Amino acid sequence: MPGARRVLDENWTGSSTVPSRGLYPHQWSWDSAFIAIGSRHLSVRRAQRELETLLTAQWDDGRVPHIVYNPAVPPGPYFPGPDFWCPSPRGIGAATSGIVQPPVHALACLLVHRADPRASVRSGFLARTYPRLAAWHRYLTDRRDLGGGGLVSVVHPWEPGMDNSPCWDAPLARVEPVPPETFHRADLDHGAAADRPTDLDYGRYVRLAADYRDGGYADRPGTLSFVVEDPGVNALLIASEHALAEIARDVGADPRPHRARAARLTAALLDRLWDPAAGLFLCRDVVGGGLIPELSAAGLLPLLVPELPRATVGALLRTAAGEHFGLGTSVRLVPSYDLLGHAFDPSRYWRGPAWFNVNWLLERGLRLQGAVDEADALRAAALEVAAATGFSEYVDPYTEEARGTRDFSWTAALALDLAVGSSR
Repeated sequence: MPGARRVLDENWTGSSTVPSRGLYPHQWSWDSAFIAIGSRHLSVRRAQRELETLLTAQWDDGRVPHIVYNPAVPPGPYFPGPDFWCPSPRGIGAATSGIVQPPVHALACLLVHRADPRASVRSGFLARTYPRLAAWHRYLTDRRDLGGGGLVSVVHPWEPGMDNSPCWDAPLARVEPVPPETFHRADLDHGAAADRPTDLDYGRYVRLAADYRDGGYADRPGTLSFVVEDPGVNALLIASEHALAEIARDVGADPRPHRARAARLTAALLDRLWDPAAGLFLCRDVVGGGLIPELSAAGLLPLLVPELPRATVGALLRTAAGEHFGLGTSVRLVPSYDLLGHAFDPSRYWRGPAWFNVNWLLERGLRLQGAVDEADALRAAALEVAAATGFSEYVDPYTEEARGTRDFSWTAALALDLAVGSSR
């Protein structure tokens, strides 16, 4: 796709790719993983550098930060900037944020390796990245099991990637927002207010980030006001543990610990987040207690898990095609939130629009689970909509109208991957 190549070339900085030149002028964690998956079809070396630039900003406790700041960008274009997150015990030279994003990186590294295995072996790509990926997964499973049930918790709505999901409304209601006059929302300089989180939500985001920073980024149960087990984050960790097992085998390490961890996570996911009545995995509010009764596309992402019981897979497929998500019936792309939900908004950030990374993941999950016809239809729709909307950040799921920014890097990258069709 020539248009996708243009977007990725224009957003490439020489060491990483910005999500968009205006709205997101730095390097984002899971964005770079998705970008590398697509850019491997243009240049394997560039895809490797994308991931290694991110991983070299890893903290000494193993966490991979959600933003790596470009020192050439002045502080005004994005808030919160690097000064907001300091001081931090990161033990590295790069300026970063202090929170994380979903762990899709091992899967990305494996797919980049598969694009040219001989060149990858010659360059030592997997040998360099494996220890960092293993440390990243250890941080998540050892430090972020804040609920004590074997799953990873997120401590900020920005961490699961679906920043403004209605799933966070109840946990966020406990958070006292900082006054809006105490910060400047640079995102509104680049996007319509109707598409973005409200000032109230943003004030709560800032409060949570500041409290986490002021607590030294310590992951201590009982000290954090927002702690949620998210099915999408844990499903991606399981998929990446399986990828890490393959990487371990290729570099001469033992793959068995990764397979065992994936099995334990899968059991915990089913035990703690599966809701048979909803036919969906739900988020768990660790602080408030209990499952959150909001239906999010994150609850469909466990289709990526290889050992999911067939009955669970069947229920997820029925839910995806049913009235709440409408895949292949009322919509062609899966919305980020329940079409019938009380908080559904087809335009506002993560409260209903369809996102291309979520649909790429679901296409992969559908194919893994043998739903080939559904995967083929989703792939065709994603390719058509991505090109028609100028590789937009997200779209109205009903009208497929572009929302957010245009020339968005992961949209271009994942469209390129779907067009090539070799990500299996």
